[in-house]
Amino acid sequence: MDIFWGVNLMEKKTVLLIIALILIAGAIVYLQQFSPNKTYTGTSLAPGNRTAINAEKAQKYEYAKEITDPSGFVNVDNITIGNLIGKKVILVDFWTYSCINCVRTIPYLNAWYTKYHDQGLEIIGVHSPEFQFEHDINNVRAAVKKYNIQYPVVLDNNLATWSAYQNQYWPEEYLIDIDGFIVERNIGEGNYDTTEMEIQSLLKERADALGLQVNISNTTGLPANNINIDYSSVGSPETYFGSARNEYLENGQQGMNGLQTLVRPETPLLNVLYLVGPWNFSDQYAESAGNGSVIFHYNAKNVYFVASADNATAVRVLLDGKPISDGAGSDVSGGIAIIRDNQLYTIVQGSDYGEHILELDIPQSGLRAYTFTFG
Repeated sequence: MDIFWGVNLMEKKTVLLIIALILIAGAIVYLQQFSPNKTYTGTSLAPGNRTAINAEKAQKYEYAKEITDPSGFVNVDNITIGNLIGKKVILVDFWTYSCINCVRTIPYLNAWYTKYHDQGLEIIGVHSPEFQFEHDINNVRAAVKKYNIQYPVVLDNNLATWSAYQNQYWPEEYLIDIDGFIVERNIGEGNYDTTEMEIQSLLKERADALGLQVNISNTTGLPANNINIDYSSVGSPETYFGSARNEYLENGQQGMNGLQTLVRPETPLLNVLYLVGPWNFSDQYAESAGNGSVIFHYNAKNVYFVASADNATAVRVLLDGKPISDGAGSDVSGGIAIIRDNQLYTIVQGSDYGEHILELDIPQSGLRAYTFTFG
């Protein structure tokens, strides 16, 4: 009996040990679901005991990603997301300098940086290029100066940070709270009041977490140099010239590289692209190979043209068959736009939305046309 009792006791201890191990393993699995999905080494908590708050946030929000494989820093020596978490509220803005949608967002970002930077907001502009010329840091520096960008700008030439965030649009903003969670994501232009109110809310949370006495504004407003756009009235799509995406090309072979000689249309249809004369197509742009024209029947108020030229090229701008005067864009003087640098050119600044036929007469070879965009 003593022998059998000894065996039973040992079996009971073994069973209890197994049960205890199962309970411990279950607890570990349960607690792991509350751990933030970190992608870099750094603190996940603001100072103080915020474990419960972070556990709750982890149920709803994704953890911030680090700036990945930066190609350079434009107006700052270095900056990382990791060093800011626990200290700042962060707004990450994905942009590229030839994108008019991004350009129209910059006045708001500058205004927020001026208004809230001393209260704990940091903005990081992640410049993720669309075209090859946007990889050049000197071009980006010139754009940062042109648009008077106050906040740090990082080059993302390999789209590594873009990919880390699984970003899809220019522009796109991510708001990161004091604990490092992405609590809001805004695609494209607009929603500025909502974004600013969220910034205010996150700055108040930061002040509470850090035990600071900070007077955070509860009002929103428009920056002095904002560009007012009625998006519902813009009836023309972004239009690419390069063969990789020139699905709106009407009088030539879409998707084909190489030289094409194209004929002027009798009546330009709405929202299709016509090129006249000899044009050499590559993936990102169409390049004039002699005297030629661009014709587009659009429905909008403003027209923007991304282009460059080997040599300064005087492009004559016609609107509805006449040299443009009223409604001439900021890059047009006396009906002429001088195209040279790789940039966005404002060709038309109309007084109202409506249909018009735009023609650009190009007197020489070497002009590279990338896109038309509208506003």
